[in-house]
Amino acid sequence: MMPLASYFLAVSFLLIVLQDSVIMEECTFRKLDREDKTFCRGGLEIFYPELGDVGCTYIPKCNAYRKRISKEWISPEVKYQQADMNKKYVLIMVDPDAPSRSNPMYRFWRHWAVIDISGADLKTGNLKGHILADYLRPTPPPESGYHRYQFLLYEQPAHEDVSLNPDETASSGSWNINNFVDRFHLGTPVASTQFVTKNYHD
Repeated sequence: MMPLASYFLAVSFLLIVLQDSVIMEECTFRKLDREDKTFCRGGLEIFYPELGDVGCTYIPKCNAYRKRISKEWISPEVKYQQADMNKKYVLIMVDPDAPSRSNPMYRFWRHWAVIDISGADLKTGNLKGHILADYLRPTPPPESGYHRYQFLLYEQPAHEDVSLNPDETASSGSWNINNFVDRFHLGTPVASTQFVTKNYHD
């Protein structure tokens, strides 16, 4: 009986090891490919629960992370350690791949817009600026492939009254972000980053 018991014990142990290996493989945080990686610059950090800084990564499917980022988690913590304490900033989050990367006819889909963010708040990640557009969770349509979710941080010019016009407020899709940036003289982003995910059913 002892050899048989030892056999089952060994098999059980092997199955546990293999199962752990599969889980570890699924939970590997893959960095973005070279083309998409160039968007990440300036040290902007985006933190979601359990995932940490998701900048320049694919969101893994393990532990229902894709579902949770789409259905559960609220806006991420945003940090920019190089922020100037005497300046204010504008943060924008967009999806340039709406409804899909191969046919982005509704780019840019606005997911978040916050102005009047103090440099001090960016250093701590506790944003207290004025929200122009409420945070919309990343929700790629089924079978639409991978979507990029881009975060752009701009210095806000002093005495500039940044706002969305009525047409922009009416719809989050097909947002001409370049017109918005030019209208308020925001210039080039001081930092930007992105993560990539797809529908959690795919």
